[in-house]
Amino acid sequence: MSDLFIFGLGYTAKRIAEEMRTRGWQVNATGSAGNVDFADRDAVTAALNRANHVLSSVPPDRKAGLDPVLDSYGRDFGEAWYGYLSSTGVYGDQQGAWVDESTPPIAETGAGRRNARAEADALWMKLGARVFRLPGIYGPGRSALERVRDGRARRIDMPNQVFSRVHVDDIVSGVVAALTSDAPAGAYNLADDLPASGNAVTEHACQLLGIDPPPLETLEEANLSEMARGFYAENRRVANGKAKRVLGWQPEYPTFVEGLNSLL
Repeated sequence: MSDLFIFGLGYTAKRIAEEMRTRGWQVNATGSAGNVDFADRDAVTAALNRANHVLSSVPPDRKAGLDPVLDSYGRDFGEAWYGYLSSTGVYGDQQGAWVDESTPPIAETGAGRRNARAEADALWMKLGARVFRLPGIYGPGRSALERVRDGRARRIDMPNQVFSRVHVDDIVSGVVAALTSDAPAGAYNLADDLPASGNAVTEHACQLLGIDPPPLETLEEANLSEMARGFYAENRRVANGKAKRVLGWQPEYPTFVEGLNSLL
């Protein structure tokens, strides 16, 4: 039986675990929804010894600049297949240009924010992992529909700002494709086919719900958190051609339109 060990059973990884169990895989995991305590070295080591596939969704510690999984257990993976859920934030600001897996990440250029994530991404790459670089994730219970309903949606007046995003189910299908095939090690961008402004997504969500869109605000008027302001400081389009070619992956929700419609 194929055995998968997941570090960090969060929003996305939980769905990956569910899918692999339906395929007959044994799945163990750390995290609040998991069955293994991350701090229990004996239990984690035993699970790693049984696993032939290891996946981490644990983000780096921004203050310490360390990846908790690699820092604690990086030498215990053995010969297993292993993967890492990373972020397209490793590409930094590209002023709206397209990026693909050949674009140098900020760990190499030394520019941009999220340096801890970029360094962790680079370490997993060196270890020969399948590194899944993910843009903004949305899905059930976590989308523009909820933000509009709750009155948290904003429209920022930045006409040329675009982002890539991906439905959580499409992340699952991409990771599962890599888990169940002879996918070579390396980076894979799992993003939809249509980079778009946050305003366009909010406006479509409002249309679906029959609610007037929120007013346009400048970045200063919006009074966003430091993290949110950092998000708007980056502008890029993420290409997904490699995942399609190598993994045979096709997003079920190629744009935010299909994705939000399905969530309604």
